[in-house]
Amino acid sequence: MMKFKRFIGTILLSFWAGFICAQTEKTPVAQTPPMGWNSYNSYGAAVTEKEMKSNTDYMAEKLKELGWMYIVVDYCWSYPHPPGSTQNNPPQFRLKKDNAPVPWLGMDEYGRLLPDLRKFPSSSGGKGFKPLADYIHEKGLKFGIHVMRGIPRQAVWAKTPIKGAPGIDASMIADTTSICPWLNQMYGIDMNKPGAQEYYNSLIELYTEWEVDYIKMDDIDLNEKYPYRASEGEAMRKAIDQGERPMVLSLSLNMKYENREHVQQNGDLWRISKDFWDDWKLLYNQFELTQKWAEMAGPNSWPDADMLQLGMISRRGPHGPERESNFTPQEERTHMSLWCIAKSPLMMGGDMPDNNEFTENLLTNPEVIALNQKGKSARQYSRIDDKVIWISEMPDGKTINIGFFNLNDQEEEISLNLKEAGFSGKFMGKDLWEQKSLGTISAKLKCKLAPHDAKLISITQQ
Repeated sequence: MMKFKRFIGTILLSFWAGFICAQTEKTPVAQTPPMGWNSYNSYGAAVTEKEMKSNTDYMAEKLKELGWMYIVVDYCWSYPHPPGSTQNNPPQFRLKKDNAPVPWLGMDEYGRLLPDLRKFPSSSGGKGFKPLADYIHEKGLKFGIHVMRGIPRQAVWAKTPIKGAPGIDASMIADTTSICPWLNQMYGIDMNKPGAQEYYNSLIELYTEWEVDYIKMDDIDLNEKYPYRASEGEAMRKAIDQGERPMVLSLSLNMKYENREHVQQNGDLWRISKDFWDDWKLLYNQFELTQKWAEMAGPNSWPDADMLQLGMISRRGPHGPERESNFTPQEERTHMSLWCIAKSPLMMGGDMPDNNEFTENLLTNPEVIALNQKGKSARQYSRIDDKVIWISEMPDGKTINIGFFNLNDQEEEISLNLKEAGFSGKFMGKDLWEQKSLGTISAKLKCKLAPHDAKLISITQQ
């Protein structure tokens, strides 16, 4: 009898442990790298509802069928920009008499930020982002928002109550020493304080009412001298997992590789670099970063090389004047090729209604997109004298994807010995960008590439 009781006890303990494990696992909302559009590269802190809708319309018409899905409002959507303002990282100031923060951001009675009515007029009457989300959902797409970690400084000043935590107000959970160095609107939250988790839970409750599908959480990391804000990333993860609506969680920015396991446990995707812009030196640097992080890529776990710097960017001056991307066509092809074969999330940064034909073609090549969405075991195979080769496999077990990249300032020939790479037999080759058959290949692949150019080739075993 005693042995039977022990047996039953062991079974129950195993069941309970499995239940707890299941409860803490991330909801599988990002089985493949997320694809979408983010407002930051085009409109900085001052995007409007009209501009969000115009990019929604473009994606629904031209990109949705290829898997492009998310429309994301980036930062400072609660800040009351004057009409036509291009101010980025917009600050709050303090009044001398009572230290009140101005301008006052849109905020509810529980210290939760609300969309600015001037930029998002459909949010009037307490509706928040729900009307905009409805518009995006009706187009068959998904809606995302950017949030800063922490709690608004004005909520701390006003001592707003925390929903779900009776007797607790914002001043009791704020860590006023935990501040973002580039935006002064928020304080961090001391997650050891009563009411701290309840505040994050209340955010997810509000975002569930708005029908948010994707959250980009900023100020989790920054640089080597900045502390990784692990506890607040965990708090958002916990709030999402306990909530009623599945949401993708993107952590930003420039995550430290030493924290990779913790980042992977809490984020569905996470930024692996500082802000990436249309500068060849920055694109060059992304090769080292994507190579280092490649082993972490998998379902609900995507190292993010940042937004695609293609098309019309910086319309409101987040970085330099309004312009077509400074990348050459060759560099744009390299940019898209690396992001796709390395399985980075694909978040278009340019203002899409003004895409030219070349940019549109980069975004709508179905076989190139398939590398990103379906490729397996993506890795850098070699890098010799800045001639780089990436390889991944397709799920059919027969098709190999090969990316050739010339990072030099002069034309180079790059070759791959298939047998040395572990691929034997005869293959049919195809140039994916040119959409051209390369015939039968059995021994070696080689190509000449212009400076900063790339080629994507698939080979299928016969």
